Amino acid sequence: MTGPTEPGPRRGPPPLVPFGLVLHHDGSWTHEGAPILNRRLRERFDRGVRYLPDEAKYVVQIGHFRGEIEVEEAGFFVRSFDPETGRVGLSDGSEEILDVDSLRVSEQDGALLCQVKRDLVGDGLLARFHHAAHAELLNAVAGDGGSLCIGGVSRPLPAL
Repeated sequence: MTGPTEPGPRRGPPPLVPFGLVLHHDGSWTHEGAPILNRRLRERFDRGVRYLPDEAKYVVQIGHFRGEIEVEEAGFFVRSFDPETGRVGLSDGSEEILDVDSLRVSEQDGALLCQVKRDLVGDGLLARFHHAAHAELLNAVAGDGGSLCIGGVSRPLPAL
């Protein structure tokens, strides 16, 4: 008579590997080269982007599924800017205070970029401004072009 079999070693989730999903610099998504046209699916992907600092990888997580993605320029996108509070709304649904000193211009096409999620990575992760947020930020730039007005206080802009 044999006793109950001992369970084997507990296995974790399979290793993360890219599966053909790409987040492009302009915020569009493709899978294995084909554009993802379904608006709701793109929005779910936007909200599901996560950065895993231990693995130094971006993933999309929807429910229990998570898969590694390729990120062309920025993993997150600034959807809104509030000049009264200095808060930016990000594509994953989170908000944080804009780090004005991290503002810079994309070498690809001149869009504004900033660093976000410094709680995950010391230097932060790159976020790209969408057109509306870019316009909101530009509306808060003082007439001299060298400072940004946040809540009535002028903050010097880095050389852009």
